[in-house]
Amino acid sequence: MKSFGIEKIQKLLPHRYPFLLVDKVIESDGGTRQIALKNVTVNEPFFQGHFPGFPVMPGVLQIEAIAQAAGLMALSNLETDNMEPVDTILMSIDAVKFRRMVRPGDQLMIETKLVSHRRNMAKITGVATVDGEVATEATMMFAMFPKSSRDKDSAKKETPQ
Repeated sequence: MKSFGIEKIQKLLPHRYPFLLVDKVIESDGGTRQIALKNVTVNEPFFQGHFPGFPVMPGVLQIEAIAQAAGLMALSNLETDNMEPVDTILMSIDAVKFRRMVRPGDQLMIETKLVSHRRNMAKITGVATVDGEVATEATMMFAMFPKSSRDKDSAKKETPQ
């Protein structure tokens, strides 16, 4: 089991503050199971409007935290010195359930598990818990592709027709 911190997370994911929603990977077993951590603090920008006087972490951001943790799991498994850098793109979300509110001071423990992986597609389940109680769960499908294809796609769009 390996763990890693914010430096490696920022190397693997393109997200940055205020949208980076994973603080640390506590356990990773090589791409089939991982536990990540998100510390939920009162100074998160979304709490200003969700909801004044009763701060609750938006469900869509809980799903995003699970998606980022799942992306980290997939990317950390693929990472080698000789391999071209890869992006993960969320393709679908199924079986989403919100079971409890997430409030400032909570720690989201996000467990992700690989369900299947074929070519450039991965299906991953994720469960976020607070104090051992399930807060959010979902099954997600991701596409993985080389980061170099970003430049090719943007060049096609910018070329006058």
